[in-house]
Amino acid sequence: MKLLIFIISLIVLAVAPFVGETPLETGKILDASAMEYLLFWDLRVPRVLVAFFSGAILALGGLVFQVVFRNSLTTPFTLGVSSGATLATAVGIIFLPPSLIALSSLFSFAGAFLTILLLFLFARTLRAEQTNSLLLIGIALSFFYSAALMVVYYLSDLEQSYSILRFTMGSLNIVGFYNLTPVIVAALLLLAVVLRYKKELKLILTSYENAFLKGIEIKKINLILLLAVSLSVGVSVSVVGPIGFIGLVIPHVIRLVYKKSSEKLIVPVFYYGGVFLVLCDLIGRNLGAVSEVPIGVVTSFIGGPFFIYIILKRKKSHG
Repeated sequence: MKLLIFIISLIVLAVAPFVGETPLETGKILDASAMEYLLFWDLRVPRVLVAFFSGAILALGGLVFQVVFRNSLTTPFTLGVSSGATLATAVGIIFLPPSLIALSSLFSFAGAFLTILLLFLFARTLRAEQTNSLLLIGIALSFFYSAALMVVYYLSDLEQSYSILRFTMGSLNIVGFYNLTPVIVAALLLLAVVLRYKKELKLILTSYENAFLKGIEIKKINLILLLAVSLSVGVSVSVVGPIGFIGLVIPHVIRLVYKKSSEKLIVPVFYYGGVFLVLCDLIGRNLGAVSEVPIGVVTSFIGGPFFIYIILKRKKSHG
């Protein structure tokens, strides 16, 4: 089963750059003077790479959050980081002049980082085992940011409101490798940090008491992991917009397939999170519609029913 899924994933990654709305003559992708060369190397390949590494960030972030909060329904978006980034981007779209609109991505990162700072200040007043309190604070921040976004949306003109709407639905439309670099760096740094603390994650997941007796600084480890995830998600959102449900779907699916404890699923979740978003993008841009379906819509169509399934399964397992 695992081997079959791995083979299918390799096929998806190999096929993705070659399939799209515009037919591609593969014989010309190495000819620098051909249109196929630009289409393949400036559009298709960067798009697949940004999808892979963004999906990897969101999936691994979901796994980390579920371990830290010991709650299978938490995701990288639970603490309001994505909502903060989205709100800041909307503010940038409205108040920046057209010539500087590209800087709205910096607003996105700033919004995510500001949210992280707020959560860090709140976390300093909580004990290590009070992660649910931090979770509730994150949910409250998300509601506040959503309300503020509606105000910003109301104040925008037609063109600005369209830009905000498109951003909130997520988009993998990037040109070249310039915007791709921060996402790759953020993804690899997140993977390195999580692997560095995988033993601590195992102990924290077992019990806080056991981790404490083993000399683990639970509060410090939790903050490091949450900060690493939130920063990575902030970078991802600043480039591709908010894309939901990957952090929920992939960790659960990988647990079902591998049947191992969470600290042994770090690399598989990272890899298959990337493959899943590449597959969703492949579906979204090959449905034959007038324009491609926004990637956030595709993941929500898959993630929404799965979220309901998880809740019903939890309710059944608890009697």
